[in-house]
Amino acid sequence: MRSTRHVVPLICTAIAGAALPAQARPLFNHVDLAGWHADVPAADTTPGLASPFRVMNGLLIVDGEPRGHLISDSVYRNYRLAVEYRFSAKAGNAGVLIHGSTPRALYSMFPKSIEVQMESGNAGDFWCIVEDIRVPDMVARRGPRSEWGITEGKGRRIKHLVDGREKPLGEWNRIVVEAVGRTITVWVNGTLVNRGTNATADRGRIAIQSEGASVEIRTVELTPIRRR
Repeated sequence: MRSTRHVVPLICTAIAGAALPAQARPLFNHVDLAGWHADVPAADTTPGLASPFRVMNGLLIVDGEPRGHLISDSVYRNYRLAVEYRFSAKAGNAGVLIHGSTPRALYSMFPKSIEVQMESGNAGDFWCIVEDIRVPDMVARRGPRSEWGITEGKGRRIKHLVDGREKPLGEWNRIVVEAVGRTITVWVNGTLVNRGTNATADRGRIAIQSEGASVEIRTVELTPIRRR
């Protein structure tokens, strides 16, 4: 069910200047889902529906069905987020959403956000979910300008820059997302694969998708970035 609790935002304030290192801290404790809440639309009409998000053997297991999102209770701004994941059974689809806000803003499912894709073969793509971002070579990477948009039926995908950075099925991948101000930079297994600027949001919740495929996650770690 959708959380209705009021959460005091946790925001790492940005001030113009150079970035300063800070202490990394886990957002996933390997024991339970403390600090997170699930939003699974199908649970509204199916009482007792099992959540697709669970912890087993220290891993966050995302079953893929029913579809929905595991959403951080806190709001974050200016950080580096590292997620280690693998598709152990078969190639599939998943993603991590940043700058999340209004729930179920797209297709009555996806929270308003910018998705960093983890789908097999497409890790590092941006998907605009009622938020937007700009990259170089927009037409080549997003399609004809007349088709761009941030809502249903529009050109919301912005393709990553470098192919072939993901590891073979069953091996662990590491995706790193650095969100500073309105700039978002993405690395997959140490290679820069995407960078966008002028995002329409600069803070929000973090969400992990259940989107049709089983995925295992062993690390969700956030390092605040402080600038002066």
